[in-house]
Amino acid sequence: MGQSDIVLIAGAGIGGLAAALTLHQIGVPCRVLESVSAIRPLGVGINLQPNAIRELFDLGFTEACLDRIGCPTREWALVARNGKEIYSEPRGRWAGYRWPQYSVHRGRLQMLLYEAVLDRLGPHAIQVGHRVSGYRASEEGGVTVLVDHGASQPAEVHGRLLIGADGIHSAVRARMYPGQPEPHWGGAIMWRGISRHRPIRTGCSFLGLGFSDQRMVLYPISPPDPQTGLVTMNWIAEITADKAEGWSAGDWNRRVKATDIVRHFDDWRFDWLDVPALILGAENVFEYPMIDRDPVPSWVDGPVALLGDAAHAMYPTGSNGASQAIVDARVLGAAMVRHGTRPAALVAYDQILCADISALVLRNRGAGPFGILKTVEARSHGEFDTIEEVISKSEIETFMTGYKNAAGFAMERLNAAEPTIAPGATVAASG
Repeated sequence: MGQSDIVLIAGAGIGGLAAALTLHQIGVPCRVLESVSAIRPLGVGINLQPNAIRELFDLGFTEACLDRIGCPTREWALVARNGKEIYSEPRGRWAGYRWPQYSVHRGRLQMLLYEAVLDRLGPHAIQVGHRVSGYRASEEGGVTVLVDHGASQPAEVHGRLLIGADGIHSAVRARMYPGQPEPHWGGAIMWRGISRHRPIRTGCSFLGLGFSDQRMVLYPISPPDPQTGLVTMNWIAEITADKAEGWSAGDWNRRVKATDIVRHFDDWRFDWLDVPALILGAENVFEYPMIDRDPVPSWVDGPVALLGDAAHAMYPTGSNGASQAIVDARVLGAAMVRHGTRPAALVAYDQILCADISALVLRNRGAGPFGILKTVEARSHGEFDTIEEVISKSEIETFMTGYKNAAGFAMERLNAAEPTIAPGATVAASG
């Protein structure tokens, strides 16, 4: 097998690593090119929806693996600023899915996938310190990829296909769409941290609390400690600011002092949760603008395809960015089983996902499942005794069902679906 027969993957994030494991599973040689010099377990909490867990199980991971990096989510709930419940529903197997939902530490998930790639594909499958900076289609077929790796001139690496999984600031996407606008910022600022806290509600609940323009999201990413009874609580504090002058803080991800942000939530205290104490209990707090990218008409340019945030960076309001990256990788693999490692496979992948997920990007920009908060505020100004005075449970359930359908994890459809990639399917066998 020559070097030009290898599929190249730009980026060793969750999407890129899931793609590498999928290609290995279906018998396609690949190599991952990662810009950082060392992969470390960075980040905070994320959620993995049942559609993504299904794919991880089909890649050979188990609940025991996921229990080591997070905990199965039992409930999704919204609580108004007055402390009264707006809506709650069971999640994962508690809701009737065939697969659980998990809240996990993003960095630990990345390391789980990274170690699996090294174990299954070999120690040279991932080349760190290799930043993909551009590409061009080769006259003889395939793709020539420009790689910066510390030398004075970029190296040229030849592959059969290139998968751009290099994140929201993707160089592959910039080459594919050189005139694209900067990431879109809608005015929301997020502060994220991890604190030790006693369990709340079910013990593994995903909770949204507050208003549409000032809220907290929190969920545990560990079971209770046997000694202290405390969980590792991931939290996101969010406010909406004046966006007229654009994002002016410089960094897209910077460390800030908890004391600088707690003032926004000074009086957010309930019998079951002290928000200021939660914020002040974090060892580190990071500030981010809530950004996404405008959808593009196609994720494919000949022998090159985008995947994950490079294709569809979205607001985290739906908790499905990482889940979608995993699903992307599996749909791409299924397309290769049908069409081989040819541009036709990339076209099929694009046709299945691009339009629907681009619509989901815009849906999340409009607050995603948290859109219910806007409805409640418009009707009640945040003051009510019981939520039924404001909105019926059936109206909320209809809204939530619509979101799950758009995001690909509606329970009945997912439970009945055939595996994305049939067990034992390979590119060679399909040819």
